[in-house]
Amino acid sequence: MRHTKRILALLLCLALALSLAACSTGGKSQTASASQSAAGSAQDILNPVGTYPIVKEPIELRVFTISAPNVEDLATNDFTKYLEQKTGVKLTFETATRDNWEEKLNLVLSTNDYPDIVMWFEPDMAKYGVKEGIFIQLDDLIKDNMPNYTKMIGDNLSVTRQTDGHIYSVGSINDCYHCMYAKKMWVNTMWLDKLGMKAPTTTEEFYQVCKKFMEVNPNGIAVGGTAPGAGWHSTFEEWLLNSYILSPNTSQSFRDWSEVDGSGKIFSAATTDGYREGLKYIKSLYDIGAIYEGDFTQTEEQLKTLVNQPDEPVLFLPTGTISNHIDADANHELYSHYSVIAPLKGPEGVQNATFMKYSGVSSGGFAITDKCKYPEAALRWADYFYTTEGSLSAQFGADAGKDWVLNPAGKVGLNGEPALYEVLNQYSGEAQNHDWQDVSIAARPAYFRLGEAVDPNVDITTSAGLEYLLYSSSKEKMEPYAQDPTKNDVLPELKLTEEEVSKIQTIGVEVEKYIAESRVAFITGQKSLDTDWDAYLKDLEKMGLSTLLGVYQTAYDRQVSK
Repeated sequence: MRHTKRILALLLCLALALSLAACSTGGKSQTASASQSAAGSAQDILNPVGTYPIVKEPIELRVFTISAPNVEDLATNDFTKYLEQKTGVKLTFETATRDNWEEKLNLVLSTNDYPDIVMWFEPDMAKYGVKEGIFIQLDDLIKDNMPNYTKMIGDNLSVTRQTDGHIYSVGSINDCYHCMYAKKMWVNTMWLDKLGMKAPTTTEEFYQVCKKFMEVNPNGIAVGGTAPGAGWHSTFEEWLLNSYILSPNTSQSFRDWSEVDGSGKIFSAATTDGYREGLKYIKSLYDIGAIYEGDFTQTEEQLKTLVNQPDEPVLFLPTGTISNHIDADANHELYSHYSVIAPLKGPEGVQNATFMKYSGVSSGGFAITDKCKYPEAALRWADYFYTTEGSLSAQFGADAGKDWVLNPAGKVGLNGEPALYEVLNQYSGEAQNHDWQDVSIAARPAYFRLGEAVDPNVDITTSAGLEYLLYSSSKEKMEPYAQDPTKNDVLPELKLTEEEVSKIQTIGVEVEKYIAESRVAFITGQKSLDTDWDAYLKDLEKMGLSTLLGVYQTAYDRQVSK
């Protein structure tokens, strides 16, 4: 009897175990099935790659991107509406400015309520991508969903890979010739004529022009400018220092004046004798009142307001493009007065036009977070920008025949070849709500930029002549003075590991801030370049400049050796 009860008990235990096992197995199958079902439903809404609309039923995506003064409202913009109708993807926007995007994006990513897409900005991928997985890996997804992008970026796809070998963002392609020589200085030729002087070619001639201008117009601004990072290459010091050293590409994530010499060693130009001598020269300009106090702190919009005063108070204007400060159509006379001058020859014969050769392709144009339910659709949406139609429509408007035309008969491009397209709705720095202008994903390779129809006899003082003005000015005034890479050169976009970022995060901020503050102090006389220079160098070492450069060196060697 006892034996029978024991057998029954064992059978009951066995039955219970089998039941629990079945429940457990059933639960896993159900979870997997649900996951597969969700993935399947996401795939089911897609139309074939390359067809529009992208989806069979509308979807919505949240996008974090930049706001621009010349784009009134992305939500109601004509191109936004066109894009929604064409793709079936409705966008809701969260925006930030050039000045606060990093802080704002980091704050958003620290919550559990971040958007599906980050567009235009480059987040800290070592932290948010490689380590935390907030941004998803795109290697296979790009291959399967972005034929236009894959073709356009070609061999440059490796530029977008992070230190773990994976891709977390779609690259920006803006192989813009004049952008690679964007450290330009423009002079008001009306004032040169009044002064009876020619455009300066040396630092001494520049000094004399500024001196006479201030004597004739003591309330004028001989040299305009903005605070570092406040405008597109509108910091006057960078241009002037090119007569003493190579001014590096400080528009990247590191702004501490780092560059590489001919042997592959990274150093800080802000610690060199050339930098010191350049600051002495700039101080001499400051001492005669040629440097406006506001140049050290003002925004690009504030500089624009100054430039457009009726009495034309600004003689020399540093900027990548004059259109950022003056509207060719609304203020044609003022616009026509400015032209580019070549870099100045310094006392030791140094004469550099910084050639930012790595600016054509960069990572960070478009990234997808793990919140996105439709990553394939998001990438196919982005792939539209990498078509000729998509790039033109985003920049100039989507009305073919009204905003632009393809293959205009008898027209030639900037490169002298048959034109690929002609722009009818020209770029404007004034606020409008028809297109995205520079907010769009950058998809402009060299052949595209140089293929725009241009009349060789176009009036460069009009908005229609802007591209030709920038191209010809760069070709004639800048390219002949590009740096010799066997001496000093600019750095490529460096990919750092999360540990490397953590190691230099505080150091980088402190060094950058101290270099910028000390530069102003040396120029304005708050610090002496004779008695305080050694202390300045020691302070940089205490802050960890050597550590910072060491991390850059490791990253550079890692990338170059690949």
